[in-house]
Formats: sequence, C-alpha cells, structure tokens
Amino acid sequence: MAQEPRRKGRPKGFDSDTKAPTIQALDRALDVLETLAGASGLTLSELSGTLAQSPATMHRVLSTLEQRDMVETDPITQTWHIGPSAFRVGSSFLRRSSVVERARPVMRQLMEATGETSNLGVERRGEVMFLSQVETHESIRAFFPPGTLSPMHASGIGKALLAAQPDDQVERSLRQLQLTRFTERTVTTPRDLLSEIEAIRSRGWSFDDEEKALGMRCVAAAIRNVHGEPVAGISISGPVQRLPRDRIDGIGRMVRDAAAQLSRDLGASG
Repeated sequence: MAQEPRRKGRPKGFDSDTKAPTIQALDRALDVLETLAGASGLTLSELSGTLAQSPATMHRVLSTLEQRDMVETDPITQTWHIGPSAFRVGSSFLRRSSVVERARPVMRQLMEATGETSNLGVERRGEVMFLSQVETHESIRAFFPPGTLSPMHASGIGKALLAAQPDDQVERSLRQLQLTRFTERTVTTPRDLLSEIEAIRSRGWSFDDEEKALGMRCVAAAIRNVHGEPVAGISISGPVQRLPRDRIDGIGRMVRDAAAQLSRDLGASG
C-alpha cells in the first residue's frame, strides 16, 4: 500500500491525530496578545491577575514583545496595548481573500442607503469573526472591531451562513453548536433554528431580533464564491429605535442585493 504523503509544513513523523507539543513561553506570549487584543488597555497587575501569572513573569513577556513592537505602553496611564507589529501581522489574514477589499465600497453604499452600520464577517471554527465595518454617522451605533467573535446562532451573519450551507453540513453544525441563551429572544433549540434557516433560505436574508444584545437588531445575507459556497456574510446592525419592524423587509432586500452583488464580483453565477 502506498504511503500517504506527508503534508508540507509538518515535521517528519508528525501524526495529525496527536496533539503537538507546545512551547510554554510562546504560549504565554500569545495569551498576552490575545488578552490585550480584547481589552482597551491593561495595567501590569490587571494582566497578571487575568492570566494568573506573576507580575515579574508578565513583565518579561511584555518587555520581549515591546522590543518587537508587538505591544506598547502608555507612560501616562501605565497601561499596555497591542502594538503596530501585531496589527501588521493580524492584517495579513485579511489579504488571504479579496472579499474584504471588494466589500468595502458595497458596505459603504449599504451604510449610506440604510443609515446604519455595515459589517462583514466569516465563519471561524463555529463562530462568526468580524473582519470589517463601515460605521454609521449616528452617535449610537453597533461596534464590532476586526477579530470580534460572535456565536453563529445569535448573529445575523451567523444564521445567514448556516442557511447557505447544504443540509448535511447544517446538521453537522447543529450537533456542534452550543445554543447558549443570551436574551429571552435567543433561539436555543435545533428545531427552532432549523425553522429560521428555512425562512432565511426562502427570503434570502436573516434577522437577529435582539438575540445577542437587547436593543440591537441585525439583518444579514451570505456572500458566495465561484463554486456557490458561502465565504462571508454582510449585514446592517443598529438599535431597535432606528430599525423598527416596518423597515426590516426593505433593509433585508437591500442587504440581500448587496450580498448578491459581492457574490457576482467573486465569480458566483446567478
């Protein structure tokens, strides 16, 4: 029997079913970067407490990362932040696909047409990861920094991407998703989520009705590639006061048309 070729980028003898050993110092440094990325600035003591590490250990990690411009400190507030090198490394993820670049003008048009914030997101390991946003001019608005994660079942983009999957993949996804309740409106049973998926497929857009955060609504649609596969989702989000029920159908059609335009730009037919 022919031996299965080794995947490039793996050491000889690597078994993909076996968890690879990790480098503790590197793992700790990545924990620091991930923690800082999710905060608006942390002091040394706050970071040490969050990661359950000694201040001396955290200071060594931070000093090393600072020398590479991966983190930086504010001398006035004594807080640590993500640095420019980390931004450059993270931004390279966006260059893997042309969808972000192509989506920007469409997102801006959608924001201007609806008056609400436009978002772009992709599925990432069972969650929605937001890649880009064009913010409304209104003072009260939804804000999803690039890299923000949101659950599939309580997200407009997440539900749109689920509905764009073939039935067998939807079944697999439902077995893996944790249908956590965030508000009294959150869909928390596979039966109810399947019912929503059918409705989304019928009209071409999804609706998050205060399911992740009370007071906020979102309308979304899936973007497909040349093979007809869902590769991203585009949405409009805003407060319920500016997104009343009588506006949802009209905004849904605009979001659906924007997704269809981007799908065509990516080579999808129809």
